[in-house]
Amino acid sequence: MALIFPRLAHNFIKNGYYPTDQLTLSRIVLALGCQGPTARIFDPTCGEGAALSDIQSHLQAGADAENLRIESFGVEFDSERAWHAKKLLDRAIHSDLHDVVVSPRSMGLLFLNPPYGTGVSDKALIGNQERAEHLEMAFLRKSLPTLVYGGILVFIVPHYAITAEMATFLARHCRDLRCYVAPEQAFRQCVVFGIKDRPRHPPQAVLQMFQQMRDGQLMEHVLPDEWPHEPYLIPRVVDDPEFRFHAVRIDPMQLSHELQKFKRATLWEHFPLHFSQDARAHRRPLRDMTKWHLALCLAAGQVTGVVRSRASGRILLIKGDTHKRKERSVTHETNEKGEVSETVVMLDKFVPVINAIDFTPGPDLGKIVTIT
Repeated sequence: MALIFPRLAHNFIKNGYYPTDQLTLSRIVLALGCQGPTARIFDPTCGEGAALSDIQSHLQAGADAENLRIESFGVEFDSERAWHAKKLLDRAIHSDLHDVVVSPRSMGLLFLNPPYGTGVSDKALIGNQERAEHLEMAFLRKSLPTLVYGGILVFIVPHYAITAEMATFLARHCRDLRCYVAPEQAFRQCVVFGIKDRPRHPPQAVLQMFQQMRDGQLMEHVLPDEWPHEPYLIPRVVDDPEFRFHAVRIDPMQLSHELQKFKRATLWEHFPLHFSQDARAHRRPLRDMTKWHLALCLAAGQVTGVVRSRASGRILLIKGDTHKRKERSVTHETNEKGEVSETVVMLDKFVPVINAIDFTPGPDLGKIVTIT
């Protein structure tokens, strides 16, 4: 299910986009480090990708950067911003987060600055805000499972949006939680740091901290310009051949973009290699081949090349081949005593086949033709 109805999507794209300001981001990166040598960082609402790209650059510039490999992943609903993010991040998808498949417990850092407002659930009625889940909570609930245990959460949200449900969810699934007021207060945001842990009973002290932040009692507790604690270390990731990060549905523009990246693995790039026999010099036979000779060539797979029909103008690129087919016959005989015997005979029959690609300009261009 998509997070929001299509008719509401435009309003959220236009008014719900609050990119992380540079001052806040410059202080966030001071709290982060890497265990190395490989890490994955993920932003499920990456916008133009600038914030996650800056975090990636900061981590790459740290100690032992030569042996550190960090991959950045992003998802963005807006088309224009998503295509900008594709230039900055290693992998970015233009899609709704609910239409993206991400392997659970595969990311080392979750950087989440979700859209703000009220979404529409399946059971909610338009205008019934009590039954509609807030987008901040919806994105948190959807994206936190992508973090490995020990992975780092950086959650940016308006301090007044930290509901009791959100505070309980964070305290239940994360440890070493810290909450700071963002230095830039244009959007009245706060920054939450935490380490994903196995579910536990929410500590009362953590719930009280979030309650004070929501009530505006910790407004002087600003994110420091020099990090005073041990850094939050992004854990290393183990290469997993089954790791998945892809959209359920893909539009033609993104499909074309993906094919360009993997074009060397497509058949068209190897077309001259597979059909290179036409460039070789062939010796003509001393005399015209009989039908018997042609049949032998066809059986050997040597009938190949371009054939043009003088009558219709049809152009075919042909390749001959032969396959074996078994024919089964059954006969019954009755002797003088009335006993019936059955005889089953299996015969191998070699069937010549001509496969062709129609290169005739028109509606059948590229059609595969089989002649048996």
